Amino acid sequence: MVALSLSDMFCVERHRRDFLDLVTSDVDVLLANESEVLALFELPTLEKAFAALDELGVLAAITRGPLGADIATVSGVVRVPAKEVEHVIDQNGAGDMFASGFLYGLALGADPVEAAELGSLCAGEIITHLGARPEEDLEELAIEAGLL
Repeated sequence: MVALSLSDMFCVERHRRDFLDLVTSDVDVLLANESEVLALFELPTLEKAFAALDELGVLAAITRGPLGADIATVSGVVRVPAKEVEHVIDQNGAGDMFASGFLYGLALGADPVEAAELGSLCAGEIITHLGARPEEDLEELAIEAGLL
């Protein structure tokens, strides 16, 4: 499987055509936040972006901050809530941590929704402290949450 993270609005806007070529022909899993996927397809709503993804047959995880993530699969879009945390301290690294948990879950054979729950758990840990490195043992957290 080939996964692509859109990573940054600047990259999407500057390399839209190349990204669209990749997504259309070579990508199985797309990771993006809401604004990145809208910019990629130059569409005004997520519903229209999900329709475009459905046409391509690409599995997509679209992160939406405190709203969680929308997972677009061939059978529809499923909202996975963000992990509830007491206090958000620093959002740096949250998208990367979501992506790592999501891709790790897929690599272990989890279905996309279960993988997104793992991604949400990882992102939820990273936003509770300063810095983009986990302070907790993510494997332990995932086992305690019944995700591994």
